[in-house]
Amino acid sequence: MIYAYTDRSDTLFVTMHMIKYLKIQPFSPTTLTSTCDERTTLESFIKPPSSVWHSMNDSELLWRASMEPRRYYYPFRRVPKMAFMFLTKGPLPFAPLWERFFKGHEGLYSIYVHALPSYKSNFPSSSVFYRRQIPSQPVAWGEMSMCEAERRLLANALLDISNEWFVLLSEACIPLRGFDFIYNYVSRSKYSFMGSADEDGPYGRGRYSYAMGPEIHLSQWRKGSQWFEINRKLALDIVEDMIYYRKFKEFCRPPCYVDEHYFPTMLSVYSSEMLANRTLTWTDWSHGGAHPDTFGEDDITERFLKKLPRSQSCFYNDQPSQVCYLFARKFSPSALEPLLKLAPKVLGF
Repeated sequence: MIYAYTDRSDTLFVTMHMIKYLKIQPFSPTTLTSTCDERTTLESFIKPPSSVWHSMNDSELLWRASMEPRRYYYPFRRVPKMAFMFLTKGPLPFAPLWERFFKGHEGLYSIYVHALPSYKSNFPSSSVFYRRQIPSQPVAWGEMSMCEAERRLLANALLDISNEWFVLLSEACIPLRGFDFIYNYVSRSKYSFMGSADEDGPYGRGRYSYAMGPEIHLSQWRKGSQWFEINRKLALDIVEDMIYYRKFKEFCRPPCYVDEHYFPTMLSVYSSEMLANRTLTWTDWSHGGAHPDTFGEDDITERFLKKLPRSQSCFYNDQPSQVCYLFARKFSPSALEPLLKLAPKVLGF
């Protein structure tokens, strides 16, 4: 029998005895010297990808993104950025408004655009949207392909180690405040912003299927807005998930809509203490129906824009707040011109 000792000399003796007994050939130090001249440096590891375009399929992308760090402290100077992720069919009609919004804040944001595979953008090299379109797949409203697109956006954004907050937007979204205000509001919040409500009735618990068990119980079923802002830890939870993904893909089909239930349910189980349980994106559902109201040129007034951030009461860091929304939808392309005119006075950019 061979014994292990805490004394270093005894341990060395036992180790050498084992080598002799087992007839192991020790390695010569020269055999451990690499003939390759490549070196991994910290700078090469933390440098973001030079292009958002790549040849990875979804499985490879999600696997790669899941390996990204989720630490709060880093052994180097890190300026946390906000990733703005646009889920769109094609063109971005409010690109001129967003261009103005981002101007002068380089180094504090990243942009990712998921459009239909057939769409090819033609932004000039001077645009913040130039070459920010990621590899995509077709998306159908109300189906799992919608959440797959959102996971695809998150995974691409996670490849930049500086991205700390992730905002999901559509081509019909606009910002309601200037960049500095939004960055400070999000970065200073103790919570991430995703609606996650235990809603009774046919549009809440009524969409639950008992086939979701045993992983998901009825008491855990949640509903929320598709449009969210989450931190890096929660983004990693989403791209790593396989258990909830399989359940929702198989058993949540219309009239169960995955984009309203998948992420809110999963994150409320994993990290409910990190959620503000509200969205930062204002939407008007007051007229009912499957889609929210759309606002055009005639709707855009100074009074209308001023009331949107304060359209309901809310809490910010556990204190009552007058500003509840930082983004709004749904706007038609005809709203662009009046928005550009009113933005300096009302929106702050």
